[in-house]
Amino acid sequence: MPADVATQQGLGTTRWRASLVAAFACSGLTMASWASRTPAIRDLVHASTAQMGVVIAGMSVGSMVGIAIGGGYVARSGARAVVRTGLLTLSCGTAVVAVGATVGFGWLVALGLAAIGFGMGSGEIALNVEGITLEAVVGRTVVPSLHGAYSLALCVGALLGLLATASHLPVLVHLLGMAVLTTATTVWLVRGLPAATGVEPRGAHPFALADAARSFLGVWRETRTIAIGVIVLGMALAEGSAGDWLPLIVVDGFGLSATTGALVFASFGGAMAVGRFGGGWFLDRFGRTPVVLASACSAVVGIGLVSFAPGIAVAVPGVLLWGLGAALGFPVALSAAGDDPVGAARRVSAVATAGYTAFLVGPPVLGFVGQHAGLRSAILVVLVMVAISAFFARSVARPADR
Repeated sequence: MPADVATQQGLGTTRWRASLVAAFACSGLTMASWASRTPAIRDLVHASTAQMGVVIAGMSVGSMVGIAIGGGYVARSGARAVVRTGLLTLSCGTAVVAVGATVGFGWLVALGLAAIGFGMGSGEIALNVEGITLEAVVGRTVVPSLHGAYSLALCVGALLGLLATASHLPVLVHLLGMAVLTTATTVWLVRGLPAATGVEPRGAHPFALADAARSFLGVWRETRTIAIGVIVLGMALAEGSAGDWLPLIVVDGFGLSATTGALVFASFGGAMAVGRFGGGWFLDRFGRTPVVLASACSAVVGIGLVSFAPGIAVAVPGVLLWGLGAALGFPVALSAAGDDPVGAARRVSAVATAGYTAFLVGPPVLGFVGQHAGLRSAILVVLVMVAISAFFARSVARPADR
């Protein structure tokens, strides 16, 4: 059906994919713009490490809300509508963060991050449903490369953040510019998405709140969904903890400048982009399970190097391994959750919730641990979670391989 809809609307798969790439890139640029300026924002709101963890948790709260309603919203209105709403909310949240940091109100920054999280969380469901559908239409792996666009934008955004920091560009100007760019791009990209992707017959999807809750919880009775959720939990924590804390780890843990922190964070985004753009070939050749295992091992080694490195020269290779390891776990798990087209939106929503649970719990936990033991010690929590996820790698195998 989505392929027919795309044809009827005069949309080819190239235009469809370009729109998805642009949407993922907008999310990456926004995340990098915020993350690269966290040292400056922390100083503007006069927050301690523990307090900053609470502020950052605002993004995770918003993400959880977006994830919770995203599956039902996609089933009712189609993925395109959810992508549009999510990206516009993302833009508004970025503007609120800019204003909150400028006036020195941490609660306002947290509110803006909640809006960003809501936009990314609901958009995550819609974009992955679009990507999984596109994979079925073109007959090859697509989702990791779409996430690669996010990671590449993360790298570019971090480099822009580095330039902004080095040139003392005000946070207000920097983030408002990103908000305007995201809004303009959204107007263009939504025209390239089929309107009916992910829509289910009204009788096939519950819309009452109680029924929706039962449906959401019902997928967690499936053993495979639980196992995939564990993978997402560990891999999302590996990805999210770097986005939240890596610049501050460089600044506080190694005693270097905020500019250096932004540069190191850019290298993390670059490593993730390489892993995601190149991952499709490895996934098609070797299968999901070996790739997820290798990814987990790479992330464990990388995080360990960052935690125990005597200096930044050893930590940087660790950051690269961390980025490569975190690259494929989340998108591969989401693709696996959508293998069965019946109920795909609900399963993707449920599995993504596990990831955003990590985003919700991770910032305050790492913040409080980092307050007492240092951020470099705190990320050992992430290392343990990634190691646990490796034991469930068989769950992501394709139906034919299982």
